[in-house]
Amino acid sequence: MDVTITSPPSEATPKREPRIRFDRNELSGAFGDMGTDFPLIAGMILAAGLNPASVLTLFGTMQILTGLLYGIPMPAQPLKAMAVIVISQKASGAMLYGAGLAIGLVMLVLAGTGLLGWLANAVPKSVVRGIQFGLGLQLATLALRDYVPAEGTAGLVLAGLAFLLTLLLLGNRRVPPAPLVLALGFAFALIWRVHPKVIIQGMRFVPPALHVPSRHDIWVGFYLLAIPQLALSFGNSILATRQIAADLFPARRVSINKLGLTYGAMNLINPWFGGVPTCHGSGGMAGHYTFGARTGGSVIIYGFFYLILGLFFSVAFQQIIPLFPKPILGTMLLFEALVLLLLCRDMAHSVADLTVIIIVGLSAVTLPYGYLVGLLIGLILHYAFANRLRHLARN
Repeated sequence: MDVTITSPPSEATPKREPRIRFDRNELSGAFGDMGTDFPLIAGMILAAGLNPASVLTLFGTMQILTGLLYGIPMPAQPLKAMAVIVISQKASGAMLYGAGLAIGLVMLVLAGTGLLGWLANAVPKSVVRGIQFGLGLQLATLALRDYVPAEGTAGLVLAGLAFLLTLLLLGNRRVPPAPLVLALGFAFALIWRVHPKVIIQGMRFVPPALHVPSRHDIWVGFYLLAIPQLALSFGNSILATRQIAADLFPARRVSINKLGLTYGAMNLINPWFGGVPTCHGSGGMAGHYTFGARTGGSVIIYGFFYLILGLFFSVAFQQIIPLFPKPILGTMLLFEALVLLLLCRDMAHSVADLTVIIIVGLSAVTLPYGYLVGLLIGLILHYAFANRLRHLARN
């Protein structure tokens, strides 16, 4: 098995890839982050009564634009903290759109003034690795606790087969794993869960609908949804994403300000057409890379998948959801999590850095507002204790 999927190229000899490529590996990588995105999008559509055509079409459009702009597997993702609040508390769609506009404005101001870059420079690499470690733990827990057992015994067998298939083919550039794993899920769904006739009957063209956020929705959305999201966005969407881009694609420099500007721009567009708030994320890039992607082509393919769903299959969206069984998505999510966890090994030689990574990661997973608390704890540990530990170790 080729282990280069989980071993990023050396910075000394970076391999230059084309910006956009369409082949079987980009196709495989295109669905590497689906285990994170699809359940959150489906959950928000159902919980808040959102227009599936608008949500899916805009989400696909953001993927395509991001793939073209960055030329690496830099997907757009739904804002996780907002999505969880909307799904669990059934917040309104109007509030969600208002929150998206608010957080887009905040991120645009932070990036435009240079404050985002200043904040990023103050955060050491060990703290960023801790955020990635926490996200890896969170995704692995989600996969093993909620997704893999979702279909009972049949789901466990399905997940086991998908795991073995992925393990055998991971890193195989001739036969990448994701298409076969997804085909396994389709076969399961078509035999036991979905009748193709229902989906075909629901096929029709439906464009996204315009939406005008009110001032009230923007303020309420900012207070209830955007503020809880900001720490996670800064930690994962900005810091950890910049770091994983440097890890996996050292030849292509991705700046903090560029990430902040595209984050802000996406959320200044989405609300006006009924799209959910989106961000970047280290987990998304890890998922695409793990399953074979090396260029922006995978993100563009992924975008067209959602674009087709939104424009032509939104009427039958509830019937389409079972085509992607949770045990299959959970298996893919688990491999995405493993890549994030393995990235932390480059600092394992330092006891001080490893301590920071573990404490930040565990704080992010276990504490309320965990990513904000973990970030603050990590900064305190680094500046107050870690540097002193290194000094003592040298002496």
